[in-house]
Amino acid sequence: MLKLYRILWNSFKMALQELRNNKLRSALSLLGIAFGIFCIISILATINSLEGKIKSDLKSFGSNTIYIDKWQYSGGPEYPWWKYIKRPEPKYAEMSFIKQKSSLASNVCLYAQTSSNAIFEDKVLNSASIYCITEDFNKIQNIVIDQGRYFSEMDFERGTSVAVIGHEYATMLLGSAQRAVGKTININGKATYIIGVIEKQGKSILDGFDYDHAFLFAYRYFASVYNVRFCNPVIMVQGKENVASVALSDELRGVMRQLHRLSPKEEDDFALNDINQLGEEVTKVFGSVNLGGWFIAGLSLLVGGFGVANIMFVTVRERTSQIGLKKAIGAKRRTILTEFLLESAFLCIIGGILGVSMVYLLILAMSSFMPFPLIIAPSILFLAVSICVIIGLVAGIVPASIAAKMNPVEAIRS
Repeated sequence: MLKLYRILWNSFKMALQELRNNKLRSALSLLGIAFGIFCIISILATINSLEGKIKSDLKSFGSNTIYIDKWQYSGGPEYPWWKYIKRPEPKYAEMSFIKQKSSLASNVCLYAQTSSNAIFEDKVLNSASIYCITEDFNKIQNIVIDQGRYFSEMDFERGTSVAVIGHEYATMLLGSAQRAVGKTININGKATYIIGVIEKQGKSILDGFDYDHAFLFAYRYFASVYNVRFCNPVIMVQGKENVASVALSDELRGVMRQLHRLSPKEEDDFALNDINQLGEEVTKVFGSVNLGGWFIAGLSLLVGGFGVANIMFVTVRERTSQIGLKKAIGAKRRTILTEFLLESAFLCIIGGILGVSMVYLLILAMSSFMPFPLIIAPSILFLAVSICVIIGLVAGIVPASIAAKMNPVEAIRS
């Protein structure tokens, strides 16, 4: 064990000596390794962080949830909007029917969205987002109340003129979230009493629910102020635990076709949008981007590997007499081979450290304006170190083998 430590230490010192003695040559060679590691870590870290953020935002739509809408969310270049625009909008009565008929659904709710001006004293919010919700909405969506309370059953049944406000709207219109509860705001000409403030959610990169900038109304009160039909109503259905979203979707298709009285030959006049499938599509897209990043990084690492191999060939030539002397006093082939392989690996690790430093500088520069936090997972760092070691071993195997096979007498004579 002591001998192994001695070989490791000597190899590390030789690598540092090579950097000191041949600064330009070593720097140019290690630049390829550094840039390759920089590409790998920066691309993987950015993609993993972005994918994690998108999947986190998708969870805000509800886990194991089907969105029943007239529109298909998948989109695409040949999206037949003319076909979907003629479809009927989901209705409150359909939500109630689904609750009765579906055996796989645990929570069913309807929501709609519109915009209107909100006025408090001399302050005005132009085109404020207004959400219409029903009783099960907070069971599907993660809504945490920071101040005041959420809607009661009485609020839903009677359609009382109360609202829950988003944290940012409370700050913009009323000064702070603490002052919002109990205030009366004029929305679309109606006096609305604020009963609660939603906890601050933060930014989302998806065009989903923005509870920081929203007013929540109970369905019956919303319907007394706005025409729900023109507010893009959607029915959300959350499946029971251990129920596959495919099974829930199949059951809902049968229920909706029964509701709309469609014959077996008629196609669906509604869309079932599965949030789980959107998450799978995101994974596929980022998998393709990862492949592109690996290709770019692979080219850089290939160039860097040839550079390190060149350094090791020159090093073997310069140390030929030293190698002969070591072998003359009893050094074995495997010892010489191990020393040069480790030296090559250490050179690549130094290049990798330079690449990691470049990534951290990039993260510091970009963190102020990126819409999501950039995180370098420990697994990515371990992968980078492993790649450096592998490249070092591959790049150094031929020159190390040449050094290990030298005849000690001829090496000393040279």
